[in-house]
Amino acid sequence: MCVMASDLARAAATEMAGWDYVGQHTGIEADGDRVVTHMFECLQPGYVGWRWAVTVARASRSKLVTVSEVVLLPGPGALLAPEWVPWRDRVLPGDLGVGDLLPAQPDDERLVPVVASEGDDGLQDWPSVDEPSLPGLPGQPEAGQVRVLSAIGRDDTAERWYTGAHGPDTALTRSAPAQCATCGFLVRLGGPLGAVFGVCANAYAPEDGRVVSFDHGCGAHSEATGGPGPERTAPPIIDELGYDLVDQPGVSVEETVFENLDHA
Repeated sequence: MCVMASDLARAAATEMAGWDYVGQHTGIEADGDRVVTHMFECLQPGYVGWRWAVTVARASRSKLVTVSEVVLLPGPGALLAPEWVPWRDRVLPGDLGVGDLLPAQPDDERLVPVVASEGDDGLQDWPSVDEPSLPGLPGQPEAGQVRVLSAIGRDDTAERWYTGAHGPDTALTRSAPAQCATCGFLVRLGGPLGAVFGVCANAYAPEDGRVVSFDHGCGAHSEATGGPGPERTAPPIIDELGYDLVDQPGVSVEETVFENLDHA
């Protein structure tokens, strides 16, 4: 009886969506004993391939079929929205604007907690003197820091900087007269990253204020030679053969010409 209740199911779908948005009967799915779901084509704009699913049921030893639920479900070829991605995974470099906050997660592998000696109010050097030296750690914490860059964060940063626009594999570097390692405007970084990177301090360089690798380079190298010399001013050219007719205040050009002819 539930299988034959397509008219009841259509009426329920029409009551939910309206006459204009319920299409043809597309199939039946048996969900259990005396429980059947009728499928109807959805004609609502924006829901291509979706179906109205109307579940009907009949109680044991009863001849009355009732509607359990009416829902809109996607079909095999339904037009679906892209899979939702958390905002943290969608953020790209440069997306952060004024007033935006992007706190690091407590388990961020790029950071490690600072170790403080027991009984001291301030943070001590990390690792502390009672612990063995840990190789590969990026450096010492500053006052007020709770976490510092981990070895994973350091390696990730080094790879990003080195393979980016301020590393060695750029057109600017290939045309440079020398590398940044020999430039007087290079300010070296501290810690392990300082073995490969520095900050450009040349106001006329395209990388001013940016972290560059030692084997990067540009045309503003401090020891570059062969640049343009002082500009020479060309001597003025004076035309001593021709003349121009100009108007004088209160005197027309014709009067001036006739006066010159009378004196000639």
